[in-house]
Amino acid sequence: MKKVLLLLLLSSSIFAQNQSLEQQISDFLKDKKATVGVAVNFENGKEEVYINPDKRLPMQSTFKFMIGLKVMEQVEKGKLSLSQIINIPKTTMQTDLYSPIKDKYPNGASLKLSEILKYTVASSDNVGCDLLLDLIGGPMEVERFVKKMGISDIAIVHNEKVMQSNWENQFQNWSTARAMNQIFINTFDKKSKPVLSKKSLDYLYEIMVKTETGQKRIKGLLPKNIVVSHKTGTSGTQNGISAATNDFGIIVLPSGKRIYITVMVSDSKENTETNELIIAKIARMAFDHFNK
Repeated sequence: MKKVLLLLLLSSSIFAQNQSLEQQISDFLKDKKATVGVAVNFENGKEEVYINPDKRLPMQSTFKFMIGLKVMEQVEKGKLSLSQIINIPKTTMQTDLYSPIKDKYPNGASLKLSEILKYTVASSDNVGCDLLLDLIGGPMEVERFVKKMGISDIAIVHNEKVMQSNWENQFQNWSTARAMNQIFINTFDKKSKPVLSKKSLDYLYEIMVKTETGQKRIKGLLPKNIVVSHKTGTSGTQNGISAATNDFGIIVLPSGKRIYITVMVSDSKENTETNELIIAKIARMAFDHFNK
């Protein structure tokens, strides 16, 4: 009996290894009550996997990475400085928006631009996000910057205050899994035309290595020593439906090779734990597939 069970387990394992990554992910998602957009790109085109890649899905806070790109562009042009002081009055802190800055400085603060950028990207701070958007000319300036990178499937219309004031507004800040992944590829892949200087890109990359949100998503099931540079996005829940549980970024394999990965879980009737686990399991499948 034990031999039979062992043979069954071995055959199941061999079957899983022989399945394509796309098939593994598709099989895993069959019983999930959610729309899931997936884009996986290994070493800039050596192998690609897509599930619902062109479906327009709400980005939520993932767009804060693109705000970071625009801020660094303005720094490079001399229009902003990472060391400049931004005064944040107490009235700005009087908000229901999620904000570690607000929690630490409820009576207002004077912070360096570099601090606000780190809070915004690594901690997904909404007060910091809207302050940065004001500095760089608003959401449409960020959209223009991304479209200049060759990305067309994206719309950045609202700041965090407006986006979170009405449930429907979040759907106007949308992108696709394919486009989100391509943004990271166009930004960080060595074969791509540089969008900023290496110094600026390294700075943003390291901020996202230290991302505090979404620890149970792309990073959730990976070995602890694996480097992941990523940005998350999360909506609230209305009538039992979560609009967005997102994560996109770069998994660095022990070999140094890179997996660019985006998973956007939308219109989900699953609970938060399951939504995050969907992302974690897909990331682990990709890791195991390319780490052979």
